[in-house]
Amino acid sequence: MISPSILSADFTNIKRDFEIMNEGGVDFVHVDIMDGNYVPNISFGPSIVSQLRKLTTIDFDVHLMIENPENYIEDFVKAGANIITVHPDSTRHLNRTLNLIKSFGVKAGIVINPAENLNVLEYTLSDIDLLLIMSVNPGFGGQNFIKSSLTKIKKAREIIRENKSNCLIEVDGGIKLDNALEVFNSGADILVAGSAIFGSENPSEEIFKFKELLK
Repeated sequence: MISPSILSADFTNIKRDFEIMNEGGVDFVHVDIMDGNYVPNISFGPSIVSQLRKLTTIDFDVHLMIENPENYIEDFVKAGANIITVHPDSTRHLNRTLNLIKSFGVKAGIVINPAENLNVLEYTLSDIDLLLIMSVNPGFGGQNFIKSSLTKIKKAREIIRENKSNCLIEVDGGIKLDNALEVFNSGADILVAGSAIFGSENPSEEIFKFKELLK
């Protein structure tokens, strides 16, 4: 499955980019929310997400790179989020935050940064629908894929299989056509691609190539 990241989209032609995603049949739209505190960058908030929601019926996969995400869960659900992922170290009571997300009828997930291990899965796997593995350090688009992420993806797949969980694995960061298949074969279910799609001369063609590659 493919989830284009709109962080890399052309916001002066955002309707066109959404038309490209709609016509390309992408599985999700990845929405990065950054507050300038948890990560050194700022993107946008619920009001923008609610406007973008009008452009598609594709599920919004909302990645909260913010401090105290529990304070904003309801706002993003109302804005149109279908999946919300949070960083374990961004919230004081992780299980409570995950349960809060699910109480609104949307799917919940956690995010693992490149330097973090998978130990948190021991306590959260039964509460999550999605594990987002960052293959770059969060905060900026267009970074290079961290190769050691492949080992983490494989290990995560083993843990999920051993626990007979239906949790999906999503990988975000540096995903391109030349590494997508290796990431997919390592155990990923969903690949987030931003600059590889929207930074290309023909985003429609890139989406088609990704979907063909991952068949």
